[in-house]
Amino acid sequence: MFMGTYQHTIDTKNRLIIPAKFRNQLGDSFVVTRWMEHSIRAYTQEGWDAFSKQVRALPETNAKARQFKRFVLGGAQEVEFDKQGRITLTKSLCEYAQLEKETTVFGLGEDSFEIWSTANWQAYEENVAENFDDIADGLDDLGI
Repeated sequence: MFMGTYQHTIDTKNRLIIPAKFRNQLGDSFVVTRWMEHSIRAYTQEGWDAFSKQVRALPETNAKARQFKRFVLGGAQEVEFDKQGRITLTKSLCEYAQLEKETTVFGLGEDSFEIWSTANWQAYEENVAENFDDIADGLDDLGI
């Protein structure tokens, strides 16, 4: 399970260290893609297979479904670790996620984690913390 929050830096060649606890669960390669709030979502190969199957099944006649499919699948990249446990992200992914130096990597459960610029993550987290009670109140309908 991917859990916890880690701080890392991305270098000028767009190489990012993935936390060792995450690397042990990922195998030789995994998939990263553009995600919401200008972040990058990373999936295990199995998680990506299941998620991308759902995305590919979206109806072509629905404009929002086409946009989502193009954005997520078009931004996807398979990555592998180098000898230092780093991955290399494309320039377009780094630009989209506004990754310049300081990054935050955090787990999202069984098959995925996210990569954010630390500045964006801190702003987002601060907003969520201020509104957490209201957010939690609305989760009854979702079964939590």
